[in-house]
Amino acid sequence: MSIANNIYINHLTINLKMETILISGGTGLIGRQLCEKLKDKGYRVAILSRTNRQNTDTQIYHWDLDKKVIEKEAVETAGYIIHLAGANIGDKRWTTKRRQLIIDSRVKSGQLIFDKFKENNKLKAFISASAIGYYGTVTSDRIFCEADPPSGDFLGETCRQWEQTADSFEKLGVRTVKIRTGIVLTRQGGALAKMIIPVKTGIGSAIGNGRQYMPWIHIDDLCGIYIKAIEDTQMNGAYNAVAPDHKTNRDFTKTLARVLKKPFWFPDIPAIVIKILYGKMSSILLKGSRVSSDKIRTAGYNFLFPELESALTNLISKK
Repeated sequence: MSIANNIYINHLTINLKMETILISGGTGLIGRQLCEKLKDKGYRVAILSRTNRQNTDTQIYHWDLDKKVIEKEAVETAGYIIHLAGANIGDKRWTTKRRQLIIDSRVKSGQLIFDKFKENNKLKAFISASAIGYYGTVTSDRIFCEADPPSGDFLGETCRQWEQTADSFEKLGVRTVKIRTGIVLTRQGGALAKMIIPVKTGIGSAIGNGRQYMPWIHIDDLCGIYIKAIEDTQMNGAYNAVAPDHKTNRDFTKTLARVLKKPFWFPDIPAIVIKILYGKMSSILLKGSRVSSDKIRTAGYNFLFPELESALTNLISKK
């Protein structure tokens, strides 16, 4: 790389760090860790919050989805927006009311951000979370990529509407990136904390037939992809945020048991039990699509944890 190119890249990075990165959902599991990663790199970070939180070194701006309000200073100062806000799909059973909340918390919040920021000429990029649920829950060896259409099931429709809101920014000429995220592995709660419990007690087993795929990603890699989406002006459109190591539910649980030095021998948990316990939400446990990471790797992202065993070892050894 030439000296001139190095000077240009350094100049670009300095300019980026003078911009404010505004994050919705910044107090959530992913948002908290992304904020810290960004601040460690020297970025200015602010978050949108429904409450006036204290005892934090992060700038907080108030927003209210019901009242359709976002604090004026947030609108005036943001150079980049990362939209992470959305109700957790795995927290409660999918009643009709809960399903509508899952959609509204993503779509209406995105629409409010668009309505308030569409006149902001400072905005360099809008980066939105999405999910691999876009492709539906299909248990097969087919590998889905970003060019595939959304499925017609609940998760696919949720993601379609979610991304459609993000695309409103693209129509304004704002660079727009959509991060379709798999199962996020972190040491601070989330899916991994729930999966560890039965394995630690010695009753680790596959769910259903165990052949459903579980596209996963280490939290450090997910944060790295968001940071790349800020810094890489060539990134546009949808990218799958999943590790290249494809694992079925059975393989995932076996690997987790091996890392924890626990047995994997218990009989599979019958699908009917999962359906009784979780109702319609059981589909995300009993089915799972195989998803490609080729596009983000081609864009130049190098995974810190491309293999499941190394990812689990890193997370569990630091718990």
